[in-house]
Amino acid sequence: MKYTRRNFAPFLVLILFVLNLLIWLAVSYERPRDFVSVSFLDVGQGDSILITGRTGNQILIDAGPNKSVLREISRETFFFDRFVDVLIATHPDRDHIGGFPHILNRYKVGLFVEPGVESENSIDDEIDRKLGEKDIKTILARSGTIIDLSDGSYLEILFPDRDVSGLETNDASIIARFVYGETCFMLTGDSPAKMEESLVRIYGESLHCDVLKVGHHGSKTSTSEIFLSALRPSFAIISAGKNNSYGHPHKDVLDRITKMDIKIFSTADSGTITMFSDGGVVTEKK
Repeated sequence: MKYTRRNFAPFLVLILFVLNLLIWLAVSYERPRDFVSVSFLDVGQGDSILITGRTGNQILIDAGPNKSVLREISRETFFFDRFVDVLIATHPDRDHIGGFPHILNRYKVGLFVEPGVESENSIDDEIDRKLGEKDIKTILARSGTIIDLSDGSYLEILFPDRDVSGLETNDASIIARFVYGETCFMLTGDSPAKMEESLVRIYGESLHCDVLKVGHHGSKTSTSEIFLSALRPSFAIISAGKNNSYGHPHKDVLDRITKMDIKIFSTADSGTITMFSDGGVVTEKK
């Protein structure tokens, strides 16, 4: 069959349409938004949180247990976006860092942040090797460190405030708060109640945040009543796998949260959960 100009015309129109669509999407992606977003990714029994600033700058906190993080990030970002400004490993347990080798294989990364504690698994060794191969700058998280997204929002490290190399990995978890305008997200890794209560002694009610990422997937070792009282959040996010073998989230934790009239979301029930902030109010994605 011979193709004439008339035969080719519909394909040319389609190609031009697709090119125009890609250009429009690229321009829209680069245009500053009126809000920031925090997505609690559905990575099964693990943690992964994607923060996206108004100008598209991104922080990925933890990466779940495996490559499922790639699927979830691709759903939350523009399809040709292959750069993450900052990766943060709250602590080197498999369910928090298992996806980082896959991220490092696929994405360019500006900075890697970790607490400075070793684990018994080999994944952190693989991550260190890839960081070296790609010459990615690495720093230790310490209280007072600010990661500025250059749009009015920033991530502040609250813990560790010391050398944590001798601590158990959960005890060494990075605790940080993401702030935009008058709104705040408290992100706690697997930090136990004793670390939460230490923060309350230091910061008191200034810890108040709109959203709490519930510690250790809803384990009864975290999310103390003292911590909840200081935070006074409107939302609590639990990152856990459906029907997981650990029994997360624990009934005692759910009871404490419910008692304070805090709205609970769980990745086990809802999949990836995205919250938006315009600097004044935090809302959940419908």
